[in-house]
Amino acid sequence: MFPDLTRDDVFRIETRRLWLRWPMARDADAIARLAGDPAVARRTSVIPTPLPQHEAESLVLRARAGNAAGEGLVMALCRRASPGHAVGIIGIESRPETDAPTDAPHLGYWLGRPCWGEGLMREAAEAMVEAFFAYAGGRSLASSVMLDNPASRRILEACGFVPDGRGAFFSVARGETVAADSFRLDRAGWLDRRGRLAGGSA
Repeated sequence: MFPDLTRDDVFRIETRRLWLRWPMARDADAIARLAGDPAVARRTSVIPTPLPQHEAESLVLRARAGNAAGEGLVMALCRRASPGHAVGIIGIESRPETDAPTDAPHLGYWLGRPCWGEGLMREAAEAMVEAFFAYAGGRSLASSVMLDNPASRRILEACGFVPDGRGAFFSVARGETVAADSFRLDRAGWLDRRGRLAGGSA
């Protein structure tokens, strides 16, 4: 899915306020603490709360293996001033366990609660979308958001995603199946939005 450019752990994406880099073993502590926060975990499908240290370590190992194989791109979010300290994770991978009607690669993310409200995840999501279409030659990208997570919906809409039906997935943290809206962004939509932004309109 992703080219040789992204398959080395020196690869990173820089934005105005962030470094997006491969997750590292030393990130496991922050991942366990931040992702295991009930307020964060309940907005995801696969993260339990609490998140045990060994499971956080396994997440890092799986992300690095997938990155190296080009099967996806999972990146740790770090503030530019503190590139060694992860505050969230964002990734594009094969479709997870949702039942939404698409097999396009899936954009997923979470951000530690201390960083909420700063627009960091929108910044990261825009950078990852750009990487997918520009570096990887992607054709279509999917994502989904629980109905009670309007902040995530706003991120997707800001990146140009459009509604693509309704599905559901099992949330480990909630212990139940949760309804979710599906979203999709195809290459034509990405190019159109890119052109409008270059022309000075949102």
